[in-house]
Amino acid sequence: MRIRRLLPFVVLGLGTASVVRFVRSRKSGDSGRIISAIERGTMAARNTELVRLGGRVGLTYASATARKAFANAERRIEIDHETELKTAAQVSERLGQMKGALMKLGQMASYLDEGLPAPLRAALSQLQSSAPPMSAELAAEVIQRELGKAPNELFVEWDPTPIAAASIGQVHRAVILDPESGEERAVAVKVQYPGVDEAIDSDLRNADLLGFLLQQGFSGLDPSDMVNEVKERIREELDYSREATNQQMFADYYRGHPFIHIPRVFPTFSTGRVLTTELVNGMSWSQLLQQSQEQKDMAGETLFRFVFRSLYGMHKFNGDPHPGNYIFHENGRITFLDFGLVKHFTDDEMATFIAMVKSAAYESDVPAFRQVLENSGMLQRDAPVDTSDVGNYFGRFYEPVRADERITWTAQYASGIVRHTFDRSSPIAQYATVPKTFVFIQRINLGLYAILGELGASGNYRRIARELWPFVNDPPSTAMGESEREWLATRAGSH
Repeated sequence: MRIRRLLPFVVLGLGTASVVRFVRSRKSGDSGRIISAIERGTMAARNTELVRLGGRVGLTYASATARKAFANAERRIEIDHETELKTAAQVSERLGQMKGALMKLGQMASYLDEGLPAPLRAALSQLQSSAPPMSAELAAEVIQRELGKAPNELFVEWDPTPIAAASIGQVHRAVILDPESGEERAVAVKVQYPGVDEAIDSDLRNADLLGFLLQQGFSGLDPSDMVNEVKERIREELDYSREATNQQMFADYYRGHPFIHIPRVFPTFSTGRVLTTELVNGMSWSQLLQQSQEQKDMAGETLFRFVFRSLYGMHKFNGDPHPGNYIFHENGRITFLDFGLVKHFTDDEMATFIAMVKSAAYESDVPAFRQVLENSGMLQRDAPVDTSDVGNYFGRFYEPVRADERITWTAQYASGIVRHTFDRSSPIAQYATVPKTFVFIQRINLGLYAILGELGASGNYRRIARELWPFVNDPPSTAMGESEREWLATRAGSH
């Protein structure tokens, strides 16, 4: 069953399941801790939001089904279109108002599967950068509480109207006196929504929120490790101090890079709930999509190089790969934003990832690939399945880098990878799982491939990958690779 047919029932199920679970826990006395009357009211209100959303969406689809029974073919198509538009508005409005973990899911869903109805994807995509803002007075209160001064005292200039809004905070334009140079500098000030931490924590205490969605949307998946990993990373994202550290780490690593740019952080104007960074202007995702294919190809190459240069060079992955986190410039240059959700990999984890790529994509050694999968816990040891079938099942992620030829990424391939990842109908699937370590590696593939597919990016990604693979390190295969190699030489010389 496709996601678009499941969505209304999944959302309704989330709400009712959460309420039932809450009632049962109260009856049994197994709540795990004392829950205040206020908190119970908050949880009930948020669950009610889910039920209302699910109910409205479900009724909309039910009404449409009834009307279609007596309609001709043209009218059925028209009814479908009307239904999608109405449902899109409802979902976007409610997720935007809640500003919690559901909104994070909305952001992910908005670009992961081309099978979603276009109006629904369009509405969800608004959550990438256009959430309803909090008032200017409320934002000023957060600044005052966190930094000890009102915005008009702290900044040379302060724009009370936000320039962007996301799932847990909104961004304001300001001007500061640079503590290092003493010069005026334009900055972006991200201010966290008051209470969003409690809202998200409330959401994430309900395993139904993520687990039920995944299980209902994708048959047979045991989502426990995946849910736990996502919950941990989302909680980390609430701490802007952690994000500041992550972002400056990436900024230091990529300093001077010809086409990858990370805005500088200003610690003096940052706290756990306020983050001030260099202000950058450029094209949005929708604007990039209007550019020539050559420009989109260059942007695609930059995204690919950033993901895998960071993974192999830093052992880190910026785990929120969606278009709202990028500012695009001419000739493939991209500014990367939002480092609240960064996964840090250990040397042992990296050794496993590299062994998988080497055996599956570089050497095409399927028995060795199976051995790595078993050692990592992705495949049950000695599972009664043919090794060649194992290679086909797990090897789909490496298709774009297996052949030495120019390829074009497509939305169909990207959405096929999404469905393949969560489809447990294959005989091999009953012996496979996604260990916690691999959750964000999967997200690299799903997020990056979806974006490259929407760009329709073309290139010889086998050769680009060989430049980045630490066990090969081939010479540059593109003009962008040439300029990156020069940067690497400069960087090595400075260290």
